[in-house]
Amino acid sequence: MAGRLFRRLALGTGLVLATAGSLTADTLSDALIQAYRSSPLLEQQRYLLRATDEDVAVAVAALRPTVSFQSSYGKTVTFTDSERVRRTNPLDGVQTSVNVGGRETTTVGALSLVLDYVLADGGQRDLRIGAAKEAVIGARFNLTQIEQQVMLDAVTAYLNLRLAVRLVDVRQTNVRLIDQQLSATQDRFEVGEVTRTDVAIAQSRLAAARSALAAARGQVDIARETYRLATGVLPGSTLADPPPAPALPPTVDRAQQLALQIHPLVASAQHDITALTLLAEARAADRLPSVSLQANAGRQTPDTDTLNLSLLGNVPVYTGGQLPALQRQAIAQAQAARGDLGNTSRQIVEGVGRAYAGLEVARAQITATQEGVRASELAFEGLREEATLGVRTTLDVLDAENDLLVARTDLLTAQSDAQLAVYQVLASIGLLTTEHLGLSVERYDPSIYYSAVANAPQDTSPLQPSARGGRLDSVLRRFNRN
Repeated sequence: MAGRLFRRLALGTGLVLATAGSLTADTLSDALIQAYRSSPLLEQQRYLLRATDEDVAVAVAALRPTVSFQSSYGKTVTFTDSERVRRTNPLDGVQTSVNVGGRETTTVGALSLVLDYVLADGGQRDLRIGAAKEAVIGARFNLTQIEQQVMLDAVTAYLNLRLAVRLVDVRQTNVRLIDQQLSATQDRFEVGEVTRTDVAIAQSRLAAARSALAAARGQVDIARETYRLATGVLPGSTLADPPPAPALPPTVDRAQQLALQIHPLVASAQHDITALTLLAEARAADRLPSVSLQANAGRQTPDTDTLNLSLLGNVPVYTGGQLPALQRQAIAQAQAARGDLGNTSRQIVEGVGRAYAGLEVARAQITATQEGVRASELAFEGLREEATLGVRTTLDVLDAENDLLVARTDLLTAQSDAQLAVYQVLASIGLLTTEHLGLSVERYDPSIYYSAVANAPQDTSPLQPSARGGRLDSVLRRFNRN
């Protein structure tokens, strides 16, 4: 049931985003694609995932023999004790006593090729390989969660910028209305229908409206920079209306059940538990006997060839309590991970419920503010007509116009909040990804790098920098900062 619902949601959302927007305006899909392509945070997490992939290679390499080349060179100087001996001169037969002693220098050199291969270790290396693979899968789900964060930041920046632009339009309309009211008030003042106080009130309101308009334009500039932070580029001249809201599970209970099945943080925590459990078993295997093969072939001076082959067994009998402590520590870490999964699950359920509540509040606010806008428009038009008949004051009209401004602002804010709340619900479930949204973008495939390094190759070419990283390196070299 959850799988069918997931596929229906993915199909509906993909069609929505694929048909959204126009040829001349930036669309929400454009913003999401640009954010995915240019996010430094995603690039950082991808490289961190690659570093986790290398843990598998390290664990695999532990199964293989190691071969090393060793050399040594040294001199040994031996000193002998002196003694007094008598020597006879052969020419004249005279005997003399001399001290005899000295030193002896020996030069030693050796070259050898050493092989070390663990034949049996109680299975601890295989367990560590399994743990490393589980950690890789968990890290991939963490990358998916970061992708959701990048997508939500882009949606938030897009909708906030669009709201800021629309609020500027409302403020401009407000300035025009107050300006018209000021002109009408001045005309009525000239014929004596109102006092100078009415003119001053209208002028004050117009100055305040212009100030608020300037502040609203400043908010647009701020929102543009936030958009650039989220997507890496400044927005175009216009933003298209967001597409219709993507499909959501019909009830909050269904959404919470789906989130517990597919949310990347839940999946990541589950694989972390498996990895830590395998590491705890590996710690237990560290206490078992091991057998290794050692071979040494070399040459020593003077011209002595050696070949040594040994089969070594090791049985940990007493390690001062280190190995039991490490095993207990690994077990505790696995248990802690299980507790973390429970806490994560609760937070996800709460987050889905909170997101749905926010969506319902925003939708209720839309209904209420729409009624408020209609009522405020009628009140404003009626008061303006009554003011021309002299039964309403200028202040009454300006107050009604301000009420209309507040109602229109509240409606736009509620509409934007409702649109954002839909994507917050998707993120809380775990569905705010490029795949589920159906974005036309080349997705990063973490299995490519993993497949290249999982067997612990000698080649380091998979570590070549990305195109962006290469450009950064060239800039740094240009400034001699590498």
